[in-house]
Amino acid sequence: MASRVAALDVGLKRIGVAISLDGKIALPQTPIFRKNREQAAREVSEFLHQWQIEKLIVGIPDGSSKEEMSRRIRHFVSLLDFDGEVFYVDEGFTSHEAKEATKGVMKHKKDGRLDSIAAQKILERWLLGG
Repeated sequence: MASRVAALDVGLKRIGVAISLDGKIALPQTPIFRKNREQAAREVSEFLHQWQIEKLIVGIPDGSSKEEMSRRIRHFVSLLDFDGEVFYVDEGFTSHEAKEATKGVMKHKKDGRLDSIAAQKILERWLLGG
């Protein structure tokens, strides 16, 4: 049986979420809106438990100019109630890919859907091995 995997695109206002239950197909989920760190960590933890996630893939920005955001994301992940494996991967260009993939298909509002599609792109990259 394939392991249950989730990916997060952690932002300061919204957290994009995607899952793969078969190790092949990544599906965007309802994003989590971040009121504060504790609330967001609790909601992400509940999501991971609800779906019985075994591996968590977390997108982090690459490059020295992004160190602060990378540090914040790692700290946020440390707040999660999650016992599975955590993998950090470069999230480079996933937000751009999400915008391009949905151009003309959906309005680009700040409703979090793009964040979850970016998480889907992060997860697809990981599932493909890079």
